[in-house]
Amino acid sequence: MPDEPSNGELGRLIQSLREDWREDLGNLNGRLDKVVPVDVYTIEKTQLGDRVTALENQREKDAERILATRRWMIGVVITVCLALLPYLATIVTGASA
Repeated sequence: MPDEPSNGELGRLIQSLREDWREDLGNLNGRLDKVVPVDVYTIEKTQLGDRVTALENQREKDAERILATRRWMIGVVITVCLALLPYLATIVTGASA
């Protein structure tokens, strides 16, 4: 029976095991306090998705507005050039004559 621990050793081993368990459970509880609940995570993920969708829609509207502004500006430049063309032609032909 020399391989078997004594009652005192068993008591110390059990006490050590209890302390290890308490320490491990304390660490686990500390980590669980930092975990986000599933419902909060789901709500945050839904809100984030909604924000991304809204930003994408706004970006598309802005792109369309910019394109419309560019087209309008090109039209204005062409109209002004066409309006000034007869005057410029008169000036050029009058100067060369």
